[in-house]
Amino acid sequence: MSAKLNLDKLDYQIIQEMMENAEISYADLGKKLFVSGGTIHVRIKKLEELKVVKGKKLSIDLKSLGYDVIAFIGVYLEKSSLYDTVAKELKKIPQIVRLNYTTGNYSMFAEIVCKDIQELRYVLHDELQKIKGIERTETFISLEESLDRNVVVLPSGT
Repeated sequence: MSAKLNLDKLDYQIIQEMMENAEISYADLGKKLFVSGGTIHVRIKKLEELKVVKGKKLSIDLKSLGYDVIAFIGVYLEKSSLYDTVAKELKKIPQIVRLNYTTGNYSMFAEIVCKDIQELRYVLHDELQKIKGIERTETFISLEESLDRNVVVLPSGT
């Protein structure tokens, strides 16, 4: 896919640096990569147009805001053809922060963030159970997140 995008080494360096610190100014990033801030600006615009860059997010410590429960839910569908319908309904549940269509035991795998066990129970019992097409779910509660990082992006052929 990256061959079609026609990205060069500088584009990959910009992506990597911005993943590590999206607050860095274009001028400072330019100095770090030995190009002008204007060049960084043009490259970021190009990456946004190519949909490589899809915005900038603030990284939040959810525990400090009172979100103490992270869980993963394996979703078994009655039949795989129901994926689009079920995904549309799952996207309406604000506590679900990530949803993947998967191979293996589950049809779908979701990450859910809640303030406490009562909120998790509410989502599992009151929200998920009413979605047509879900045969059953399996829930895994995270005891600790040991790693959260971005992938290291490299130009093609390296």
